[in-house]
Amino acid sequence: MATGSTDSATSRSSGVLYKLFVVFSVCIAASTYQALQPPPPKLCGSPGGPSITAPRIKLRDGRHLAYKEHGVPRDEAARKIVFVHGSDSCRHDNAFAALLTPDIKDGLGVYMVSFDRPGYGESDADPNRTPKSLALDIEELADQLSLGTKFYIIGYSMGGQATWACLKYIPHRLAGAALVTPVVNYWWKSFPADISNEAYNLQPRNDQWAVRVAHYAPWLTHWWNSQKWFLGSSVVTRNLGLLSKSDKEILFKIGAAGRPHEGEIRQQGTHETVIRDMIVGFGKWEFDPMELENLFPNKEGSVHLWQGDDDALVPVTLQRYVAKKLPWVHYHEIPGAGHMFPLFPGMVDNIVKTLLTNEEVKN
Repeated sequence: MATGSTDSATSRSSGVLYKLFVVFSVCIAASTYQALQPPPPKLCGSPGGPSITAPRIKLRDGRHLAYKEHGVPRDEAARKIVFVHGSDSCRHDNAFAALLTPDIKDGLGVYMVSFDRPGYGESDADPNRTPKSLALDIEELADQLSLGTKFYIIGYSMGGQATWACLKYIPHRLAGAALVTPVVNYWWKSFPADISNEAYNLQPRNDQWAVRVAHYAPWLTHWWNSQKWFLGSSVVTRNLGLLSKSDKEILFKIGAAGRPHEGEIRQQGTHETVIRDMIVGFGKWEFDPMELENLFPNKEGSVHLWQGDDDALVPVTLQRYVAKKLPWVHYHEIPGAGHMFPLFPGMVDNIVKTLLTNEEVKN
């Protein structure tokens, strides 16, 4: 009888332990799942969300795209340019409009529009963002602003993903394109493994892991860059330590007053801005830019790629290989320049005039 009571007690104890184990496992799983889920973006104009101050267009899927116009009046312009900003930036970060001299702007009749890429500034987030969707956003922006059948595009840094996509998906709408230190995807299939691996290993270890996670496990990217156990992406954490000497000198000259709008950039959240950039930029692309064909065989337009040879963010070796694979792209390499070389005196004029006339500015 005593033995039976002992067995029963043991059985009950085992059952309680099992139930506790199940409850504990469920709690851990729920906690892990919640940690992996990014918070929803704070939509502009929603209750408690950021205010809407910029003009916006409504896109095909109901999203809104905020934009800013520069240069000569749109209806008087001879040449119209769409500018695509880089990572951790917004429509206000357009050095190509701010630094363009009147000689070029007025002399060539230049109108320019910059816009907040999805999730940035006052543009609605797009959780389904791809390089192709960015190209279609740009085409729709051009149509709603009546920019005409053809327009120019300049993509800076992470804005290069949209520019490559425009060359792929809407080439018939382009009068010309300039890719300015565009971010490169290490997994584009045309890259030889040795060249890609060498460039990949030039990054700090934390950035190697950050882009690797973005490529192989995009669902983990939010957690990876928000946990406190180890360093995530330097871009996400705004770690300026990895910049080249020339870039640091430029930032020192600009000072804290250089971006009074900085709080607006990520006001909808980090995930649909810099983290989504990583997922899209380093993810699995539907096409390889190095397989694109010459858009302007009759030289009615041109495509230019500008790169500093001391860029600590975008390895020059990969850009040289891209230029080698695409001989119809005009490659311009700037000695001693880092990622922010468009802020060099006269550089904006040079890039814009070269794009619009195929003639470089003579200093």
